[in-house]
Amino acid sequence: MRKAPRTDGHWPLWKLGAMLYPFVAGAVAINLFLLGLMWQAVGIPALSPVACVILSVPLGIPASWATARWVRLLIDAAER
Repeated sequence: MRKAPRTDGHWPLWKLGAMLYPFVAGAVAINLFLLGLMWQAVGIPALSPVACVILSVPLGIPASWATARWVRLLIDAAER
């Protein structure tokens, strides 16, 4: 019989990441857009807002995982 991973009453990282994904993907899109604006100083064309949103969908997954790990550490520190 397969057991669920032990979470000690906490949400697993994948649930935290799934809950935070829309916010993290939005932050990634904003940061990509601003990075595209800064690229113009070097001569690279700016990214369109639509391109930034499309790129933020796959890039939001690892960013969401990292954010979930960070939030988990904050929760653990607050409970001590």
